[in-house]
Amino acid sequence: MMSPLSIPMVSPPGFAIVPEDGEGKMTLRFRGIADMSSIEPLDGYLRAVHTEARENKVAAVVVDFRALEFMNSSCFKCFVEWLGTVQDMPVDDRYKVIFEANREMHWQRRSLNALRCFAMDVVTVSAA
Repeated sequence: MMSPLSIPMVSPPGFAIVPEDGEGKMTLRFRGIADMSSIEPLDGYLRAVHTEARENKVAAVVVDFRALEFMNSSCFKCFVEWLGTVQDMPVDDRYKVIFEANREMHWQRRSLNALRCFAMDVVTVSAA
């Protein structure tokens, strides 16, 4: 049984991440626009997610982008670094990262496909 999620919601103006815990997984629901003001909080947040996911031995972290309107390339770099860290873990200790995309937002398809190609052993993308 996973302990309650201790990671607080990140909320620079116009951007939010709402965490939820579940049986064996963590869900991060993204909303708004992730721009230059979001880079530093996002980077720290993903580091905290990684630490908590490892400590709780979660099987998956679900990243729900369906309500995310836009994310700049610098914010995506935070995801590349996070996924690289997960991919560098011993195979038996890794957790999966599942991105839920909004099919109507074409930037998500391109960007998330690039993340999937970067970390094929870790990332899954589903579009609704």
